[in-house]
Amino acid sequence: MILETTFLIDLERETTRNEPGPAQRFLERHAADPLYLTFTIAGELAAGFEANDRGRWEAFLAPFHVLPCTHDVCWRYGRISRNLREAGLLIGSNDIWIAATALAFELPVVTANERHYRRVADLTVVGY
Repeated sequence: MILETTFLIDLERETTRNEPGPAQRFLERHAADPLYLTFTIAGELAAGFEANDRGRWEAFLAPFHVLPCTHDVCWRYGRISRNLREAGLLIGSNDIWIAATALAFELPVVTANERHYRRVADLTVVGY
């Protein structure tokens, strides 16, 4: 499963406040499942860390597998972008990269923004 940015923000808040919530409960229910991030999510997270906090950023990423950008991901990005634009349902470019990566690697996206991602044909979206 790809853990989308909204999930990671909620998880970080729950952890920082030491208040278990829906993100932590989701992880408990899926403890045996491999968890992934996309290269774009890793970049979004890096933007939230100070320049001298690379070690903390890498420690945050350590439990996850970061999926790369491949030719298939790029092709799917183009198809998704075109389809959403033509339908008048365009979403943010980073979200299209996340969806394209999920489709290329045949993985669901775990997000609080289900309605947003459900615009992408054939994408499996999991709420928490």
